[in-house]
Amino acid sequence: MVSQRSQLQYHYSRFWPLNRIALNILLDGALAALAALLARWLAAPHAGLLHGLWFAVGGGFSLVVSGLPFRLPQQYWRFSGVSDLLGLAGASVVSALLLSVGLVWAGSPLPSIAFPFIDALVLLVLLGGVRVSHRLAHRTDTRQPDGQRVLLVGADAAADLFLRALERSNALEIRIAGLVGLGEQQTGQRIRNVPILGQIEEIVPVLERLRNMAQLPEALVVTNTTFRGGTLSRVLDVAAEYGVAVLRTPTMTDMSPADQVHLRPIQPEDLLNRPQVQLDHAGMHHLINQRTVLVTGVGGTIGSELVRQIARHAPACLILLDHGEFALWQIDLELAECAPAIPRRVVVADVRDEARVNAIMAQYRPELVFHAAALKHVPIVEANPAEGVLTNVHGTRVVADAAARHGAAAMVVISTDKAVNPFNLMGATKRAAEMYCQALDIQARSSGQSGGMRCITVRFGNVLGSTGSVVPLFQRQLARGGPLTVTHPEMRRYFMTVPEAVGLVLQACVRGTSCAVGTEMDTLLRHGGIFVLDMGEPVKIVDLARQMVRLAGLKPDEDVAIHFTGLRAGEKLYEELFHGRECSVPTDSPGLFMATPRVVELAEVRAAVDQITAHARQGDVHAVLQTLCQLVPEFDHNPNGDVRALAPAGAKSSGAVKNGQIKADGTEQMAP
Repeated sequence: MVSQRSQLQYHYSRFWPLNRIALNILLDGALAALAALLARWLAAPHAGLLHGLWFAVGGGFSLVVSGLPFRLPQQYWRFSGVSDLLGLAGASVVSALLLSVGLVWAGSPLPSIAFPFIDALVLLVLLGGVRVSHRLAHRTDTRQPDGQRVLLVGADAAADLFLRALERSNALEIRIAGLVGLGEQQTGQRIRNVPILGQIEEIVPVLERLRNMAQLPEALVVTNTTFRGGTLSRVLDVAAEYGVAVLRTPTMTDMSPADQVHLRPIQPEDLLNRPQVQLDHAGMHHLINQRTVLVTGVGGTIGSELVRQIARHAPACLILLDHGEFALWQIDLELAECAPAIPRRVVVADVRDEARVNAIMAQYRPELVFHAAALKHVPIVEANPAEGVLTNVHGTRVVADAAARHGAAAMVVISTDKAVNPFNLMGATKRAAEMYCQALDIQARSSGQSGGMRCITVRFGNVLGSTGSVVPLFQRQLARGGPLTVTHPEMRRYFMTVPEAVGLVLQACVRGTSCAVGTEMDTLLRHGGIFVLDMGEPVKIVDLARQMVRLAGLKPDEDVAIHFTGLRAGEKLYEELFHGRECSVPTDSPGLFMATPRVVELAEVRAAVDQITAHARQGDVHAVLQTLCQLVPEFDHNPNGDVRALAPAGAKSSGAVKNGQIKADGTEQMAP
């Protein structure tokens, strides 16, 4: 029984398009027959309305024939638009001409000289009227009296798309109170009968006017996917004053099925003013396709996103390296589901284990190496200085030397803005790793050998949603009802999304490996240049906390408290992307800058790294700090999170070791 029913459903779905086309032909033919009779009566009223059947048949037949080139039988009446109307107009004109020629050829005089024009107009009115009526019958009223009252915020084109989608949606009951436009000189106009009440700069008087009229909306609905950053933050602030929620429409291509519209909350990444950057996907594909690629630290936020994006370009083999078993299992399982055709190898290893890393490089001989493994949490590295030095400095040297020894074409090292004028041990270790990779790259490019490994360093700030980031922390604290903890009212950080950061890392790899000899970029790289991602403007952490409270539909300082806990060990108020003496040079790739920090000869930095590693293995933290400060003189250690130790960029001390003592936990005790 079930099998017979499924077969019937299959045959019905198979022949339903043909049935719909046949129905369209019959309805259009009947309307054309009626149009021919009406046109004859309008052209010659004295002749009466009723005529021979042949006249009606001729009108219907002429439209069926003329409608084929304009695809009238395939039109979907419910979604009829301007292009369908143009097809109707063309078919009506051709049908009227065919009918008139047929009448003359058959020896029957035309009712009047104007008959072809009258027939075409009557036919267009009947065909178009039926389609418009059918569409209106399936339209959802956007002014439902019982629906949620909303005010749209966005440009005219985006608002028009949303209103059109809303007319076909049966899943959302809302009442459109009006529109706040993004352009100028739009106030007073209407889009699909929705009035434009003002511009985005006038949102306060618009809401005030609606409140005085007892028509204050329950929500503001942002229709532009590109409306974000500081302007969106101001809208959130205004909405919070009036007790109005802020929602966002989905991307029109994300709606599935197409006739359903679901509003979604504003996301934290929407608060970043991040314009979309065009990436060189063709260059990335040429770089990665059919090459063996090794990624360290694949269990981390950046490492896992790296393997996701690399897998899209079909490498010959993808080597996943991490020292954590569970993190490796997670990313390997994800790749097995989303990219099962990509050959991959799962490798458990510590980047500090020189023998193990050398054996891995010798076995797989990767052509590209992305080094994302590091200890990145500032207070934890401060509490475990020897481990931080061994992982971030010695581990980077081990991976870089092994990759070069076994024929890698390029290695990309992930660095951080905390390496600029570092106040903490983590930043200083990352700056030391930068310096080692700079020296390796300078040697390879200066040797003139095309086979030398390119060592590309990419520096950027925080990424939203990463492990240890403030956004997941705030979300957990909100789930518990607060309070939200912020270290200092003036704390600022650079932010970007994880996919964007990794996309630009791959872009930097393309540019660093393919730049022609003699170009400005090649010259900068030969002098130790490193890539810096365009992070936009820094974000005040307390403002981000308040906005996340508002996004949760709550009021900061009333529903959820915000507590200031003080700077942690090694923290500073403002992170920097460039040292005061570094020259920021724009590149030919959007989203990428280049810095030219101080460089050190390879032999010198190698000797310093050897000393730092030896001291760390012996647990001599004081000697580690001394040697690290000699290698990174701008290192101005602030182990106590002392605000007084912070200074504007470029005004820091040389970083000489303070006359202090080393505490039992290995961190440096500042002198009074």
